[in-house]
Formats: sequence, structure tokens, C-alpha cells
Amino acid sequence: MKYALIIFLLTICMTLGWGQTNILVDNILISAEKRKTVVNTGEKGELQVNVSPKNLLAFKKRGWVRYSDFGARGDGKTDDIDNIAATHAFANQYGLSVKANDDAIYYISGKERTAFIRTNTDFGKATFIIDDTKVQNRNASVFMVNSDLKPFKLEKISSLKRNQQKIDHSLPGACLITVTNAKVKRFIRFGLNQNNGSSQTDIFVVDKNGNLDMNAPIVWDFDHITDITAIPMDENTLTISGGRFSTIANKEESKYNYYSRNIAIRRSHVLVQGLEHRVTGEGENGAPYGGFINIGDCAYVTVRNTVLTGHKTYITIGAAEKPVSMGTYDISVNRAINVSFVHCRQTNDINDKTYWGIMGSNFSKNLLYDSCIFSRFDAHMGVANATIRNSTLGHMGINAIGSGLLTVENSTINGYALINLRSDYGSTWQGDVLIRNCIFVPSGGKPANSSLIGGSNSSQHDFGYTCYMPERITIENLQINDANHPESYKGPAIFSNFNPNMKDASYQETFPFVRTREVILRNVSTASGMPLRLSDNPFLFKDVKVLME
Repeated sequence: MKYALIIFLLTICMTLGWGQTNILVDNILISAEKRKTVVNTGEKGELQVNVSPKNLLAFKKRGWVRYSDFGARGDGKTDDIDNIAATHAFANQYGLSVKANDDAIYYISGKERTAFIRTNTDFGKATFIIDDTKVQNRNASVFMVNSDLKPFKLEKISSLKRNQQKIDHSLPGACLITVTNAKVKRFIRFGLNQNNGSSQTDIFVVDKNGNLDMNAPIVWDFDHITDITAIPMDENTLTISGGRFSTIANKEESKYNYYSRNIAIRRSHVLVQGLEHRVTGEGENGAPYGGFINIGDCAYVTVRNTVLTGHKTYITIGAAEKPVSMGTYDISVNRAINVSFVHCRQTNDINDKTYWGIMGSNFSKNLLYDSCIFSRFDAHMGVANATIRNSTLGHMGINAIGSGLLTVENSTINGYALINLRSDYGSTWQGDVLIRNCIFVPSGGKPANSSLIGGSNSSQHDFGYTCYMPERITIENLQINDANHPESYKGPAIFSNFNPNMKDASYQETFPFVRTREVILRNVSTASGMPLRLSDNPFLFKDVKVLME
């Protein structure tokens, strides 16, 4: 009896303490006063959440909360975004998981409100309708997966070197380091979307003693640093499961006004599994999307058993004052390391050219597709190391520039080239390419001249770096399904004609393009029966050593 009385008195004291406490979480005021659990909106649009002491005790004992606990209707008509955001804010404060009601249809309006996820979340079989027809702020994510750990500056580090193994700084734990030199411009884009480049940037992982993970090394020399930030990494994995999301597409003018009405992941060690995202309501015009799954400034993220959707391609006037198709994505990866997509696919036909390629990435390292069916893999402003295996890629195929090792194995590729090295960034890959046990279907089986390595570089444009072709290309057990081809077809080429103007030694390269050193071929077959050729421009590749084994 004595211990029961003590526990009772402690409970009363704790309850009274909660009733006197107002906690601000993610700009949401949470209280535990002796009144019913309710979510209100203040005069300036701020959320105010009160949880009754009875419910507070029950939720903490249960270990999880539902959106319905905080007033979400889930009827497909009532705007539930405030209730969803309030649920996550409360869960974040008390370390509770979040669950959706399986039979609910949560309507999310265009109100500027972001739900911050910092605990395990099970969307289950619930449906989420995201209405983008009237949006207050197109840059505001619907869900933001982030960390309680706060970034901080590393003021004492003034320079870094490529492949450096250690930084002279102790840290509270493992961190993702982002570094920028605004005085140097890289990736000076060429073509219809030309620009003046981006500030030199890099990302890498270090342990608490400053030792770098050399599986994702520093790729640039930094003689000057304008910003260097350490982002602490959570050790535990946060899991997001399930959910059937449907975006009602915006109907804005077709300009580069990217929509970020998405699930943004800004925390390391995250698993997304069993999620589905579809798009409805695409009309004659619309602004592009920056990725429903938007991963950035983090490491060790896996997206598994997930279904996504390619967006309709719209045309606008580009920087060169000419019409250009706008890139629009359901997957975006920026400044991230060790990001994997496993057993994922898209809802629409991967060879339907009315839909843009589903994925885009920049400044990332160690990207993986495993057992995926997607319209394309893409690395815009560089990737260090990428692997595509057990996968099927559609009409946009593999588009990449970067460094390290690019591996394609046990996969079927339907692009116009087996690997396209993006010409708008100089068709550069400073490293090796390995192609093994693959099937190449040029242009998805439509009549076309085919090449294994595509790209172009006139050697007259400064991209902000020396451009390289892969130093060594190894191709093992490749089947080229080129039976359907034009009458003028001469057989598949290893290299496309990267520079048609360079026909002899009189051509002067202002910015020399470093060519491939050797190509190793083992068991390459063609459905046409025609042998593999070097290129339509043999002079350009005259110094390439081709080894048939």
C-alpha cells in the first residue's frame, strides 16, 4: 500500500507539472492542461495543441499515437494537415511512434504547413490526397524527416585536399560534412539550359575522431573554404512504412517554378518501405516537381518496395531562349551519400516518352539501384560511384557524369545509348566503367543507330574542370538487341561520335577532352549479327586500346 501511495502521489505531481508546462515543438505550442485534447489555430496561423493529462498518460504508456487522436477526420474532404502536423510534433516531443488509420483518407490542402517526422511512422494502408491546385508555398514540404541533432560550423578548417583521409577536428560523433568554396565554379552547363556554374561543393562522412570514410572520398581540392558544416548523424534507423499518396498536380504556367510538396528526408539512417505515390490531374500545362521522395544533406537512406510515378513532360523557354523540355522528378537526391533504391518501380510505362525520367541527382556519392524498374538513372552535377544491378531502365536509360566506378550488371537498358555521359556537363567520367551480364535494347527496340557509350564534347567549352572519358571500360556478357535497325545501320559502336568536327590532327582543343585508355570486351553479341565497331569517328578514338578476350 505504501508503494502504491507513493506512485499515486508521483503521478499527481507529474500531471500537475504537465498542466503548467507549455512546450514549443516545431513552432507548435504543446500544453497538457486539464481540458480535452484539441488542436487549434492561432490568429497568425500557428498551431496550439492541448493534450489532456489522462490522454498524455495513455499515449506514453501505449508508445504510439494516431492522427485520429489529434482530431484528424480522414474522410477525404476535411483538411487534416494541421492535425497530422500536431500529431508528429507531440510524438517528437515524447519519443512516440505515429500510426495512420488504415481505412482513412487524409486530405492535405495547399496550406503552408509541414509535418516534421522524427520518430518511426507507419502510414499503413491509409490514403493521403495532396492537393496542389491551390498552394500557398510550393517550396514547403508536406513531410520533413529530420533530426533533433543540430548542425554546427567547423570554423578552424580552412582547406581540404582531394582524397584527404582525416580532418583535424574532434566531433561529438559521426557527422556528414558539407563544404563549399564559392570562389570556384564547377559544372558550368552547356546547351539549352546553360548557366554560369555552381559553387564548388563536396560532402563526406567522418567519425568522431575526424577519420573519413574513404568509400566516399573528397573529390575536389579546397584551397579556400567559404562554408563548412558538420551535420551529426543519428545512430539508429528511423523507419517510415506504407502509405498510399496521391498528388493532384498543379496547373501553373509551364516555367521552372519547382514544386516541393513532398516527403523531404534530411536525416541520416532512414528506411522508407512499402510507400506508393501516384499523380493525377496533369493537364495541358504545369510547373515541374522536385521529387516526391526528396533526399538531401544526409547519408545511409534506403527506399525499399516502393512505387513511384513519372511526371508529364512540359516545355518552356530555356536559358538559351529556345524551347526546352523541363526536368520533373518523383525522386531527387542532392548532397547525399549511400542512398539505395531496392525493389522499386514506377506506375507508368518506363518507355513512354510523354513522361520525364523519374530520378535526378546532384553532388552525391554511392548511389544504388537494385531490382528496380524505372525510366532512368540520372546524375546531373556529378556522382562519385554508382551501381545499377538487377534492374530494367526505360527510354531515358542511364545518364551520368562523375567519378569513381560506374557499375551496371544483370540489367536491361532501353536508352539510345547503354550509358549516356551527359553532354551538358562535358560527358565526363573520371574513373572506370564496368558493364556485366546486361541486355541493351537500343531506343527500346525502335529503329536506331546504337552506341554503348554516348555523349559529346567539342573541347571548346570550359565546364569548370578537366573532362575525362572513362579510363577503362570493361564489358562482359553483353547482349545487344539491335535486330530492328535502319537500312543505313553499320552495326553498334562502342563510342558515339563525341566530336564530329575533330576529323584529323588539325583540330585544336581549347579544353582538351581526355579519352579512354582501354576497352576490354568479353562475350559481346548482337541480334543483327553485325560486329561491334569502334565509332563513326575512328580518328577521335585512335589511341584507345580495344582488347577482345
